Amino acid sequence: MQLHELEAWLGDGALRLTADQLNELLRTAKEIGERYPDPDDQLERDAALSTAYQLMVTDQDVVEGLAREREAAKNAELQALAGLRQAALTLIPRGDATESGFAKKSGVDRMNVRRWLGKR
Repeated sequence: MQLHELEAWLGDGALRLTADQLNELLRTAKEIGERYPDPDDQLERDAALSTAYQLMVTDQDVVEGLAREREAAKNAELQALAGLRQAALTLIPRGDATESGFAKKSGVDRMNVRRWLGKR
């Protein structure tokens, strides 16, 4: 990442940083880029860089906030999986979906679908 790219990513947030902080964040951004080199890792890179920035500019407990986000995401995943399982248990036996079709549409591994149906 180049300085101009970082400044563009930060937008008005760049104004909150001193020159030293901006250089430190640029070094951190380069390390993050090395840690997540795959083009598909953009979400991870953005999350890591956002956290690095937050740690520089806020007095709030960043770790506590991330822990709350993670817990909420885990709960949302559990709820979605329970809903998908119920949908599989309803739709597949009555012929409204096939195992493979349901797995593909829901983004769940077919073996999980079979496990939900008691076939594994």
